[in-house]
Amino acid sequence: MLLLLAPAIGELLSGSSPPAEFFNPLVFALQVALYGSGAVLARELTCIWRKGWPTLLTLGVAYAIIEEGLCCKSFFDPHWPDVGVLGTYGRWLGVNWVWAVLLTGYHAVFSILVPVTLVELAFPAQRGESWTGPRFRRVLLGLLLTVVMLGLLMFPDAAKPYRPTVAGYALTVVLVIALIGLAARVPAAVSLWPTKGSPSRGNASPPGAQVPAKAPARPIAFGVTAFLGTLGWFGVSWVLPHTALPPLGTVALGFLVLVLVVGGLGRLAGGDLARLEPRHRWALCTGCLLFFILLAPIQEANNAQRPDNTTGMTAVGLAFALGLIWLRHHLRRDRVNPGLPEEA
Repeated sequence: MLLLLAPAIGELLSGSSPPAEFFNPLVFALQVALYGSGAVLARELTCIWRKGWPTLLTLGVAYAIIEEGLCCKSFFDPHWPDVGVLGTYGRWLGVNWVWAVLLTGYHAVFSILVPVTLVELAFPAQRGESWTGPRFRRVLLGLLLTVVMLGLLMFPDAAKPYRPTVAGYALTVVLVIALIGLAARVPAAVSLWPTKGSPSRGNASPPGAQVPAKAPARPIAFGVTAFLGTLGWFGVSWVLPHTALPPLGTVALGFLVLVLVVGGLGRLAGGDLARLEPRHRWALCTGCLLFFILLAPIQEANNAQRPDNTTGMTAVGLAFALGLIWLRHHLRRDRVNPGLPEEA
């Protein structure tokens, strides 16, 4: 399921590959091999290493760089079809920096973190288990590397593929390897917000004292925060490049949005996102995807102004909305602790 959901979110729901393009057999196979393999491998490594969301997110960043830096080469190519004004705005030393930051955040969350979380919510009994054996993982790695090699040799045009500098491409490979190494070493959980009972200067807890964990906020608060964060991230990336604001300011505001969202989620969670119940994680994913669900009919209505065929995007948005509603019903029915009051 994850093999299909990752490309369905990353390409289909986002509108990067509308239905007419996404369901082309060759395109579909390539996207499953790229997105699906990347998502499954990231999830499996996180499980094998017995880590948590910080590792999965770090591997998501590595995946983003693999796809956009090594395969599509859109981090370097100023004429990549989707880059637009970001091929000149923020371009420095042969890198489309604003585009690179936007796509890295996008893929880490929407191509890896969200689909993995949704599939684990759908199959809670298998959440802590590895889903693949060593042989299948090698197959997935082979598929991923094959698509990357095809992209290097043929994208965006097989007749005139873009060639980044050897130094830039080599540094990108080194960065990916470093991120994978970092992912293996980051803690399984990270406190994002100090709790009232946390030891601090002048307020140290006695040795061995148990600090009571603050209960997470209502799920709807997580959903709203995720939606506003997604709106802010893409608003900064899509709107500000068309203003007089320097590229460095756009990147800085993007990181400010990220800090505010992460800090806000940490506070809502009582410090540790790993403690969130399934309904909270569902709300987070729904808040993220709601942006693209609402955007889907707009993309279809804008078909005449698009170079691709966006027919069917409204149906895609509706299908994802219904899928999320079904998953929420599934979680409510199978809730582990029925004694707790259900919150919206």
